Amino acid sequence: MSENPFGPEVIAAVSRHMNDDHAADSLVIVRGLGDTPDATAARMTHVDGTGVDFSVTAAGVDRTVRVPFARPLTERPEIRQEIVRLYTEAATALGLEPRTED
Repeated sequence: MSENPFGPEVIAAVSRHMNDDHAADSLVIVRGLGDTPDATAARMTHVDGTGVDFSVTAAGVDRTVRVPFARPLTERPEIRQEIVRLYTEAATALGLEPRTED
């Protein structure tokens, strides 16, 4: 997939929502699936059809961590479904009980 199916407004809205409302979930994702179990902070910075990027702090160093999606995404509603799947998979990998929606 060479072209991002999501425009700048979608990327900004999804990132803002994750960073404002689900910062702890982002940290679980990068710890469990982003090969950074020692991460102390994570902020979503980008999303495209193949994955999501986070700015991560681990061992006092900031770096970008990419977590790939299970399949290519083309529609905005798919982003939420895939982020929930990533969170659930990461929580399970870390031995945490995944939070469920009320």
